[in-house]
Amino acid sequence: MKSTAALWALAIGAFAIGTTEFTPMGLLPVIAADVQVSIPTAGMLVFAYAAGVMAGAPVMTLLFSRYGKRSALMALMLIFTLGNLLSAFAPSYATLLLSRLVTSLNHGAFFGIGAVVAASVVPKDRQASAIAAMFMGLTVANIGGVPAATWIGQQVGWRVAFGGTAALGLITIASLWLALPRGEPGARPDVRRELKVLARPEVLMAMGTTVLGAGAMFALYTYVAPVLADITHASPGFIAFALVLIGVGFTLGNSLGGRLADWSLDGATKLILAALAIVMAVLPLLLTTHVGAAIGLVVWGAAAFGIVPPVQMRVMQAAAQAPGLASSVNVGAFNLGNALGAALGGAAIGQGLGYAAVPLTGALLAAGGLGLVWLGQAGRRRAAQCA
Repeated sequence: MKSTAALWALAIGAFAIGTTEFTPMGLLPVIAADVQVSIPTAGMLVFAYAAGVMAGAPVMTLLFSRYGKRSALMALMLIFTLGNLLSAFAPSYATLLLSRLVTSLNHGAFFGIGAVVAASVVPKDRQASAIAAMFMGLTVANIGGVPAATWIGQQVGWRVAFGGTAALGLITIASLWLALPRGEPGARPDVRRELKVLARPEVLMAMGTTVLGAGAMFALYTYVAPVLADITHASPGFIAFALVLIGVGFTLGNSLGGRLADWSLDGATKLILAALAIVMAVLPLLLTTHVGAAIGLVVWGAAAFGIVPPVQMRVMQAAAQAPGLASSVNVGAFNLGNALGAALGGAAIGQGLGYAAVPLTGALLAAGGLGLVWLGQAGRRRAAQCA
């Protein structure tokens, strides 16, 4: 019962974070028009958030690791709440960009510490599924939170959407306080030892796979609203509906990815990355019709988020002597991939290649991630033969 309550509290936090992270994708045209910048420039809000996660993940994890996990998670969600309030009242694009950086500082450490908590409350053979249960909040955000925030942003104003997301932060703080034990303060981390663990080749290879898998996802997801408007000729209502479908795909993929990872980490990672590369390669054809877009986005969402549990477990296992820091830094690696995907997708648009080139860019990134998994396996086989 205690484990269920803990996972629910973590999932609520993931729901709140997912809502604020993904809401700008559906509102890029609205935000761009309001702050008077181009859509590719507005896409830098995604880059700024990702950069903040990358920078904040190790720093915030090491900073808060000396406190009890409940206190650390609650403090991180307070930062989340303040950042979203700053976004709601940002008077210009520059201050909105800065507020997104502030909001992002909690992200990596929350998921990193939260993943350790989730894995600690279940048997070892269900740890990947427990991590998937926490990330389920992130996927459900794409079914309810992001479409609702998108609709509110389109109908009432994007600032109201960010204000509502700040309220989710307060709800999360209350949930964590009720569900998690106070716990003992953590020991002061041995920064040099933990960073040395992260520098191992197998850890870096696992994180590289995370970067490319996330890059494939965000190459399309960052620009999904203008892609649908240009290729599918979608209305704002269909775009909101498409975001719900993507969330359904994320949720299905997250659950499936957790189960496959409990079966085989390498097998799950290769299977899902291959599926992601294939579906993104055929998306330009599927997006030409509303029915094709609906089907393609559900399948794409499942493949895109199915990769999350296996790559998170890969890094935690490869860096078993520093699981909290490794888990947090891997969330930063996700966001490095987010930034990479957003930048490459924007570059494809900016170079005049057309919106159809955006999913093709993602397909290439997914194929690169698959190649890294094969290289990692080959390296481990060589090491075993030399031992």
